[in-house]
Amino acid sequence: MPIVDITNQEERSRYERFIRMSPFASTTQDMAWSEVKSNWLPLYVYLEEGGEIIAAMSVLMVNAVGDGKLAYACKGPVCDPRDAELVHRLVQEAEAAVRAQNAFVLRLDPETVYDEGLCERYAELGYVLRSRNVSAKDTTQPRFNMVLDLKGKSEQELLESFHHKTRYNIRLAERKGVTTRYSAEKSDLELFHDLYVIMSNRHGISYRPYGYFSRMLDAYREYTRVYLAEHEGETIAAAVAISYGDKTWYIYGASGNDKRNLMAPHLLQWEMIKWSVEQGKARYDFGGVFKLDQSDGLYRFKEGFCHPDRYTEYIGEIDRVFDEEAYQRFISQ
Repeated sequence: MPIVDITNQEERSRYERFIRMSPFASTTQDMAWSEVKSNWLPLYVYLEEGGEIIAAMSVLMVNAVGDGKLAYACKGPVCDPRDAELVHRLVQEAEAAVRAQNAFVLRLDPETVYDEGLCERYAELGYVLRSRNVSAKDTTQPRFNMVLDLKGKSEQELLESFHHKTRYNIRLAERKGVTTRYSAEKSDLELFHDLYVIMSNRHGISYRPYGYFSRMLDAYREYTRVYLAEHEGETIAAAVAISYGDKTWYIYGASGNDKRNLMAPHLLQWEMIKWSVEQGKARYDFGGVFKLDQSDGLYRFKEGFCHPDRYTEYIGEIDRVFDEEAYQRFISQ
């Protein structure tokens, strides 16, 4: 049966083993992601040959246009996304089940580098591509991610690859007596969240409730670290990272209003990068940016670590549309 019976523990375990062992593994394709996005309805679909799973896709669904659902395989599927025909077979297996939940679209957004020929192949198979044809702010996830390639590189080589201002800020934090530590304790997650709220208010942006991060820590505890930067007994910055599959993913960072001149976030990033190197990961993912502009502080901060390669451009969203009217209403919101 290509749809996982989530009440069957043996079936769940088989599916999850494939997800976690795949070279295309992704944090948000793990079944645990449904525990984080607890108000979304999960569906797990796979293909097999010779009794072995060869491709899989974890889909979460939520009402998005009236009672019509968005079906979203975040960073999925778990197979080679350059094999459009295989992905198409997987989508066909899922189609009846997502339609039964009144889904108007099944959206994929794999972490594969932009390729015009691949976009054309998906279009030929009947998919709607949302890539260079839409604004950078109009996709669910940023198409431009700041990804540091770690393969075959030592800590010293990585440090030397950073922008000279980034290296200076790391060393400044160390000279000024900033220290770091990490844990997976809820008490430290609360310290992170307090700073996260302060930082969000400083920038006038919305923020996720503590429960979101608490569920994330519970779901991914063996993969997660909360990093904290301290100075003279005070926690001045913090960050959350998940190390899963072939990469470490920097999820969120935060800093207080005081002692920002000590450059603690730069030192936290360096410590998390070193953790990734210790585990033999291939990538350190700083997450996405919507503006490729030095005037944007977030871009400038991340680009200093990814210098000189800067950003990675992903293919974007690959949509299988089931209800054109609802889909048009959704993308025009």
